[in-house]
Amino acid sequence: MEPQPIDLSTVLIVEDEASARTRMLGLMRALAGPQARIDSAADLAQARARLQQGRYDLALIDVQLPDGSGIELIAWLGAHRPQTAAVIVSAYAEEETLLAAVQAGAIGYLLKDRDDDELRLCLQSLQRGGAPIDPLIARRILALVQQAPARAAPPVPEPAAQLSEREREILRLVAQGFSNREIAELVALSKLTIECHTKNIYRKLAVGSRTAAVFEARALGLLN
Repeated sequence: MEPQPIDLSTVLIVEDEASARTRMLGLMRALAGPQARIDSAADLAQARARLQQGRYDLALIDVQLPDGSGIELIAWLGAHRPQTAAVIVSAYAEEETLLAAVQAGAIGYLLKDRDDDELRLCLQSLQRGGAPIDPLIARRILALVQQAPARAAPPVPEPAAQLSEREREILRLVAQGFSNREIAELVALSKLTIECHTKNIYRKLAVGSRTAAVFEARALGLLN
């Protein structure tokens, strides 16, 4: 899908540690302005209750919560509140965790141990349609993508993950960093048609973002 700027007028912070929650509330209020509605939740249950009561443009979610994983909430958002963008803000940077977050639909992954200015700049990029990813996390994702073709023979894709030749062509262009508008110009199709193809690719690969689609396709050998 075409990256879209994210409005920060309604934000939900899901964080169980009181000091970290206070810090993120302060950062977002300074970034979004006094007119914004910035709410918080200390666990999954509170977060779901707030999400069912109102609409949020953005959710900043910790991974380790008292009643489960923040990644579960991201998957829930994809199914029930797809209009809410999700960004992980965590102390954890294990490969398994970051891949699960991306595959669940997170559009960003930030580390709590960064200073306020670093976090503020990353979060500010959302307003320009950016995907805020900590440099350490970005390097690990790139390393995993580069390693994927070198693994033992890639698994045979399930029938549902089979992409048409046109979908593979579009996915290759996505992997090169082209936007939907640019892809439409390159292949002489309408932007709407490219968006339809992109949605089909997401569905077949069972992913929720461009980054996850490219990673999954490489892991399955679909871009070789």
